[in-house]
Amino acid sequence: MKRFFTIATLIAAGLAGFTVNAQELCKVLLPQISGSYEGGCKKGLAHGQGKAKGTDQYEGQFRAGYPDGKGTYVWSTGEKYTGQWKNGKRNGIGEYTFLDNGKDTTNRGQWTDDQYTGPVYAKPEVLQKDGVDRYSFQKNGDLRRRVLINFYQNGMRNTVLNNLLLSSGSGYETTLGISTGYDEVTFPVTIKISYTTLNKLNSMPVNVRFEFEISEPGDWVVDIHN
Repeated sequence: MKRFFTIATLIAAGLAGFTVNAQELCKVLLPQISGSYEGGCKKGLAHGQGKAKGTDQYEGQFRAGYPDGKGTYVWSTGEKYTGQWKNGKRNGIGEYTFLDNGKDTTNRGQWTDDQYTGPVYAKPEVLQKDGVDRYSFQKNGDLRRRVLINFYQNGMRNTVLNNLLLSSGSGYETTLGISTGYDEVTFPVTIKISYTTLNKLNSMPVNVRFEFEISEPGDWVVDIHN
């Protein structure tokens, strides 16, 4: 029994030594956090969940030696980023906290190759839908702050709109061809639409109510199909 304990102890000690050696050989390729590392390893490089520390520190997912996936990076100067990474750079959605003129400031949103590219907006949301078969929202760039609305029925423009009422939280009414809507809009904006039209068989009237909210600034087109 004593001999068995001694062998088991030696095996455990050997495995522990192997783990330490393997960990020492596991490299982090981002110089600022390459001082020490503990965590997953693959082919001699940090891979999987881990912690790395140098002048800065990082805890999260690694791939092939670099922060890759989701993780938190803290700079030696106190700034902090929590979010998505790709090949050692901030890529994806994240939150960066830093001091700006002595005040805590946070940028939340989208990052591309370590650069903040702007906030992430919610998708357009329909708040009320009566008498509408289907609808679509399309953004056509950022040059204007506008929402144009098109009405369709049976795949063609619907020109039989009675008692058409539109209201918007901001902007002024505008038309473009037979499209109608609002220009100089301040986003987020809520727009309400109501009208009466005929059904697809032109046999009876249909009361339509459609209310939606758009958060992301831009030049939007909304198609409504009855």
